[in-house]
Amino acid sequence: MDEESNVTYITLDGYVEIEKYRYVYFVTMFTIYVLIICCNFTIVYLIVTNKNLHEPMYIFIAALLINSVLFSTAIYPKLLIDSLSVKQIISHPLCHFQFFIFYSSGGSEFLLLSAMAYDRYVSICKPLQYATIMRKTTISIFLVLSWLLPAFQVAWAAMLSSHSKVCNFTLKGIFCNNSVYRLHCETSRALSVYGLIIFLNIVFFPLLYIVFTYTKILKISYRSCREVRAKAAQTCVPHLLVLINFSLLCTCDITILRLETDIPKTARLIMTLQLVMYHPLFNPIIYGLKMKEISKHLKRLYQCMQV
Repeated sequence: MDEESNVTYITLDGYVEIEKYRYVYFVTMFTIYVLIICCNFTIVYLIVTNKNLHEPMYIFIAALLINSVLFSTAIYPKLLIDSLSVKQIISHPLCHFQFFIFYSSGGSEFLLLSAMAYDRYVSICKPLQYATIMRKTTISIFLVLSWLLPAFQVAWAAMLSSHSKVCNFTLKGIFCNNSVYRLHCETSRALSVYGLIIFLNIVFFPLLYIVFTYTKILKISYRSCREVRAKAAQTCVPHLLVLINFSLLCTCDITILRLETDIPKTARLIMTLQLVMYHPLFNPIIYGLKMKEISKHLKRLYQCMQV
């Protein structure tokens, strides 16, 4: 523990041989962070500047990619500073801010994917009512709820955790996630119950709804003509790939917390890096390659840059 100006500092003990490989850490993380920003904002730029992409599905994709950049910006600058620092420490308030951004953006991802599932359901199963249902007002409500609902719920958990007494000043990780609960002197039953409620609200129920929605889409598509099946495959597969990838990473995060003492330090670092590296890059790559209209504009942009 370091205390300066009554601020408690937490030691981040998740790095492996950082003294030896600090420049490898820095260059790798800096390169990935730049790629995350460039890849995500390239797709967002294409959606904003091309009128034929001003549709609900693409607006939700843009929101999802902006969410990934927000998540990365809360994590990467601190990782870059730590990789070049003699001591890897974080203040107690900043630790809970990272915790807040990490889980509120994660919850937003599930809710945005739920909104996209609903959009695909209306588009494929109720095409004649699509324009009436998916109006600008509906899209705006979905976007606001996707960001505010997780933010309010996670903010309360972060506040409760930040006011708990700290007895352990070493965090077995490279950033602050659920491991912050290991810093407390005693386990809070209220925090545990509230954490379960948050998990149900922003992960389990949205995931259940997405699975239910895509199951209905598959059933209706199977009974329909070839064109409907092709449309369903073209627009739903990228969303499902993103959902599966993100769900696996969430499982990874839970596994790290539950098996913290049983996982070797190197394995824990690799699993943690997957949370912050793969997913923010995976989204723009999948949508850039698999979404026909985005891919078309991406090729045009590439050709213009070569001229």
